[in-house]
Amino acid sequence: MESSKVYFTNLRTSPSSSLPVKMERLVKRAGIERIDFKGQFVAVKMHFGEPGNMAYLRPNYVAKMVTLLNGLGAKPFLTDSNTLYSGGRSNAVDHLASAVANGFNPLSANCNVIVADGVKGTDCREVVIDGEFCKAPKIGAAIVDADIVVSMTHFKGHEQSGFGGVLKNLGMGAASVAGKLELHSSSQPKIDKEECTGCGICVKYCAHDAIHLGDDKKAFIEYDKCVGCGQCVALCQYEGAVLDKWDTSERLNCKIAEYAKAVLLGKPHFHVSFIMDVSPECDCWNHNDAAIIPNLGIAASFDPVALDQACADLVTQAPVLSGSRLAEKHPHEHLEGQDKFRLVHPNTNWAAGLDHAAKIGLGTRKYELVTV
Repeated sequence: MESSKVYFTNLRTSPSSSLPVKMERLVKRAGIERIDFKGQFVAVKMHFGEPGNMAYLRPNYVAKMVTLLNGLGAKPFLTDSNTLYSGGRSNAVDHLASAVANGFNPLSANCNVIVADGVKGTDCREVVIDGEFCKAPKIGAAIVDADIVVSMTHFKGHEQSGFGGVLKNLGMGAASVAGKLELHSSSQPKIDKEECTGCGICVKYCAHDAIHLGDDKKAFIEYDKCVGCGQCVALCQYEGAVLDKWDTSERLNCKIAEYAKAVLLGKPHFHVSFIMDVSPECDCWNHNDAAIIPNLGIAASFDPVALDQACADLVTQAPVLSGSRLAEKHPHEHLEGQDKFRLVHPNTNWAAGLDHAAKIGLGTRKYELVTV
């Protein structure tokens, strides 16, 4: 496969060229206007940031992107799916409140915010791709219903996948709660007896009659009936239905690639990554540790695989910031040219996901970096 073009701009500014203006110039140079947006519903897929975390993408960039899309005749909306774990984004009510608190709202962004998989994370569609790991990924309905996908990604580390880039933003981020269970887990869910309140919600809504209340008024699962759909995990508000066993980093990244394929299937798409505030972990935590490298710039491409690879290479080539976790773990080592994400999270394997993404036709790891 031929190489893809990845366009990059640094963060140097001038009175006539602010960072949002530079981002707009970048995406136009990268060819976003080649997409026919007129009258099309555009899912601007992003991460609204867990309350307390300050490393998430600034809403100013999103507002500039939406203004551009509106000018091209699009019907854009900001979107993300609910989280598998409890927190400020585990249901649509809290999720929207978190988005508003972090600056993502109709007034600031010039478009509406829609939680893709509904109030409790159960509003999803199965997109058949017949993948090696996932046959029919469960994607938030609003994203499936969109005509075009534009992703805006904060590029950073991640304790399970190695880094969070475009593929994770799309694959993990667009997955419904049940989809996230399929991505993370290598087994069926389990009941935490200490947390279970016996409310019966999981019993009522189990489509396979696999969950019942025992004599102790606690839920239990009949595993010969359980299909691992994750509905109980999605609906439980008490962390009574939870993951059992976590999958390996390699399999997780391959699953993420297949979910990303389901998100983009049959849709025009375009992607922007922001290599700044590169924290060791993802924006899903309610805090963010110090950045491990200096802020580098913004990159854009039609190819999500090439874009992730280019961003990873730029981070690899960058120096380590003093006072960061990485500097503390390797105080006397010269780390330029080394894989920063494997150094922070040695048990992760992000390259497996990019290899699998290329294998299933999402893009290529070969790229030409064009500086704007």
